[in-house]
Amino acid sequence: MQSAWHNPFQAISQGLSDSLSEGLSQGLPEGLSPEEIEAWNNQLKEISEQYQGLMQDLLSRIAPSEAADSIYSDMRESFEAGAQSLMQNPTLLWETQNRLLQDQWLLWQQALRGMAGEQITPLITPAKSDRRFKDEAWTQNPHYMAIMQQYLLFSQMVEELVENLSGLDETQKRNLMFYARQLVNAMAPTNFITTNPEVMRCTIETRGQNLVDGLARLREDLGNSGEGINVRMTDRAAFGVGENIAVTPGSVVYENELIQLIQYTPTTEKTFKTPLLMVPPWINKYYILDLREDNSMVKWLVDQGHTVFLISWRNPGPEQRDITWADYMQMGPISAIEAIEQACGEKSVNLLSYCVGGTLTASTVAYLTSTRRGRKVKSVTYMATLQDFRDPGDIGVFLNERVVEGIEQTLEAKGYLDGRSMAYTFNLLRENDLFWSFYINNYLKGETPAAFDLLYWNTDGTNLTAGTHAWYLRHMYLENRLVEPGGIELDGVKIDLRKVSAPSYFISTKEDHIAKWNSTYYGALLPKGPVTFVLGGSGHIAGIVNPPHKNKYSYWTNDTLPESHEEWLAGATAQEGSWWPHWQAWMTDNGYANSEKMVPVRQPGDGELNIIEPAPGRYVKMTIPEVLGEIPSSS
Repeated sequence: MQSAWHNPFQAISQGLSDSLSEGLSQGLPEGLSPEEIEAWNNQLKEISEQYQGLMQDLLSRIAPSEAADSIYSDMRESFEAGAQSLMQNPTLLWETQNRLLQDQWLLWQQALRGMAGEQITPLITPAKSDRRFKDEAWTQNPHYMAIMQQYLLFSQMVEELVENLSGLDETQKRNLMFYARQLVNAMAPTNFITTNPEVMRCTIETRGQNLVDGLARLREDLGNSGEGINVRMTDRAAFGVGENIAVTPGSVVYENELIQLIQYTPTTEKTFKTPLLMVPPWINKYYILDLREDNSMVKWLVDQGHTVFLISWRNPGPEQRDITWADYMQMGPISAIEAIEQACGEKSVNLLSYCVGGTLTASTVAYLTSTRRGRKVKSVTYMATLQDFRDPGDIGVFLNERVVEGIEQTLEAKGYLDGRSMAYTFNLLRENDLFWSFYINNYLKGETPAAFDLLYWNTDGTNLTAGTHAWYLRHMYLENRLVEPGGIELDGVKIDLRKVSAPSYFISTKEDHIAKWNSTYYGALLPKGPVTFVLGGSGHIAGIVNPPHKNKYSYWTNDTLPESHEEWLAGATAQEGSWWPHWQAWMTDNGYANSEKMVPVRQPGDGELNIIEPAPGRYVKMTIPEVLGEIPSSS
């Protein structure tokens, strides 16, 4: 079966081909001398040659996979189900076609008035959040205004049509809406040379050099991609892990096959007695919590007087294929807790976890509770963490039975899931912001991406082990077993989140599209111990990494935990600024039990653990190409 990723590539190649052949030959500025025309034609020839070479390289490196094929099959079946539903409702089809014809007639009349010099008001305008049509030509030039409105009317029609289809269950409609959105956004006029006014101006001004540069960059990016294409989002040469990001001082004091444990250097005279262990996700790297000094959660925590330890996960390759979820638990949080006791002499910790690191942390705390070691955890914080997977959001499109089976077969064959493919999938959840905008700037305008630390982190991916990831997708996302008493068994122990008595703090974010708060909220209803749930503003990253000094966004609190997230929000109170100080106050009352005394600070290496190397350590610097042997290791 054809790979799913052939389709976006074919769309890209067809779009470039049509634009090159149709638009550039017609885009010759008037008044050019014979020499200038010859130079222009030579440039077009060079563009064509680069394009041909790119397509040959592209087609030679695309290899079908079971995971990709399963998505392609699901896409096809979603459209077939939609077509069948539409055929059973001819009235809806007729009404939609009739409305579209009426809109086209109004648009044609408007275009005639505009060509006659009349000031016209658009029939439809893009949403305020839609940045694709920000160029003045879209509203000042009748030609481009007509193109924009034609596209927006069509987009609106498709969305309303899918929404009004009957006979589809909720999952079928969600999947169909997602796939239709991908196709509609891929065909936006901004993605093509001749229908993007900015690109056309740039092409004429540079005699097509923007396209020469863009095609060269596209070839390079394809060579650095897994399945799909990982568009370059930032100037990667502007950053270095341990140089200008992930620079909070500290030392690696423990390591095993899966983790390095970093102990950070204190900045206060006294510290809280109970250490704080941070458990970040292993999808991408920990330094999202330690980007720069002014937005580093790690540094802020150290400055508040916490003795901070952090797990830095290994970037795994085929050799780690058999590492399981239980191994992540044992070699991750549990090994770290034991190492912290050696470093500080403390038998218990406070846990601060994020995303999938939080899901693992919940499993770990439940496991420790079931094995009568629950007192090792004084408190636990979950940042943007799914425990109840009832609504995984758009990512659920890729996680039905058929697709999970395809992913499982790919994992079994390779031993890992290439983190670049995972990044491509996540970028498609916000395709206009995280894919097409960079596609236009990089490949059509020929621009070099700006230096942006967050986007550098976003492209610094990690692989996922076969033994862990397949199990996670099936047991958590597909079957939602973690919320069932005894539904998950780890190392022969059936765990139950309802038995956890440690105080728990949940922080979710209102616009999170990865860990939707209307699902994370129900995880807060599970523990039997005291629970505080807080809702932050913004999304999965910006809402969590929100330093107080920036005074951005808001957060909502509610002293009660009603049965539904809607009830919780209705009774919540909005608070100004960052949620971090609120958490610090909660920690003082819970993780440190009010009466806990401050103690002299602990320097890395003071206890029984020797310093292995300075932070950030080797593991966080392991890149996917190095792990997979595509380039020599830099270590």
